[in-house]
Amino acid sequence: MEGPEADQELAALAKALGHPARVQIMRLLVRREACICGDIVDEIPLAQSTVSQHLKVLKEVGLIRGDIDGPRVCYCVEPRVLRRLKALVGGI
Repeated sequence: MEGPEADQELAALAKALGHPARVQIMRLLVRREACICGDIVDEIPLAQSTVSQHLKVLKEVGLIRGDIDGPRVCYCVEPRVLRRLKALVGGI
């Protein structure tokens, strides 16, 4: 869990979680296990476009995935990456 690659990975994941709204989104998705973007907007007092941008950041680092369900996208936590994040933080 140490070394330059692990440090880079932890930094990227930490940066993605570096905004309170993204932390809120992660907590919401962990609680619900899956969530449609519109439901996230109902829970977090931000505009749809802002929520979508935060979801994009989380998705780019792999913390969440988005599965297309007709006209909507259902987001859920990527458990493997969340476990990796916990391990990296635990290695500090």
